[in-house]
Amino acid sequence: MDFVRLSKDKLCVESIYNMVCSAEFGAVSLFVGTTRDNFEGKTVTKLEYEAYEQMAVKSLQKICHDIRGKFDVGNIAIFHRLGDVPIKEASVIIAISAVHRASALKAVPYAIDSLKADVPIWKKEIYEDGYQSEWKENSECMWSTKNK
Repeated sequence: MDFVRLSKDKLCVESIYNMVCSAEFGAVSLFVGTTRDNFEGKTVTKLEYEAYEQMAVKSLQKICHDIRGKFDVGNIAIFHRLGDVPIKEASVIIAISAVHRASALKAVPYAIDSLKADVPIWKKEIYEDGYQSEWKENSECMWSTKNK
């Protein structure tokens, strides 16, 4: 089963783990992306995320479909936070179950790389000390000007 969600609420690793965990699968691989407190010497106080929600959900569903075509996996959960995400809180959680660990372990990096490249979600870093906050572009995204 596939679980994709954009949420303004705090993400819970345990509840997402429980969504994908099943007696028939012997492995669950997790990725949790959190807000760190610094970027290039500036102190970050939080991240702010926005998305083109309808398209983002479709893109996440496509990632799940693509994972199933490439890896022998069971359940897939991809959750991304929207709005303000304080330091140390999760902004993205990916959990994938499989009969054996190799498939789950290979599918998770594919999922996060695809999310960063293809899903219309944008983040703004909010700094302290008067630094101007700025919207950040994933260098992996297909519309990035950083790669051109």
